[in-house]
Amino acid sequence: MQLIDSRVISAPPATVWAALLDAEVLKAAVPGCEELSGSVESGYEAAVVQKVGPVKARFTGLVTFSDIVEGQSLTLTGEGKGGAAGFAKGEAQVSLEPAALADGTAGTKLSYQVDAKVGGKLAQLGSRIIDGFARKMADDFFARFAEAVEGPKETEAEGDGEAPKKGWFKRILGSD
Repeated sequence: MQLIDSRVISAPPATVWAALLDAEVLKAAVPGCEELSGSVESGYEAAVVQKVGPVKARFTGLVTFSDIVEGQSLTLTGEGKGGAAGFAKGEAQVSLEPAALADGTAGTKLSYQVDAKVGGKLAQLGSRIIDGFARKMADDFFARFAEAVEGPKETEAEGDGEAPKKGWFKRILGSD
């Protein structure tokens, strides 16, 4: 299964790059992630619980980083085993480029190309279910990732009369 898409994030490329390499941001962004530990250099060990169609499983695996071009692109390679449910493995090529937002501030266009394979009971579910699940996971991941970096949407913050809040990752970095 292949998936190609992009998303504009309301943060400068340096902030988005730092978030891509941060274990806490990734853990918060991955739906169903229970554990994530390790480093960019040695890879991250992860445990994720997901339900795909009628199959629910806890996947454990390793995600490694390669082809790193500082601040611009990287390749993520992962493999997870879900016991009787089967396995999932894949590779994602991620790239960042500056993008001007409508209000004139600096943003980042994050583009990705994913190639994934599944086996075991998961593969028996059929490509329509697997493809739909993969697209939903990617959408959920990038929405959660963007919220961690950007903060809640302005419409959520407008109601209380305060300025929109920064994402928790932006607050840590102290960037605007």
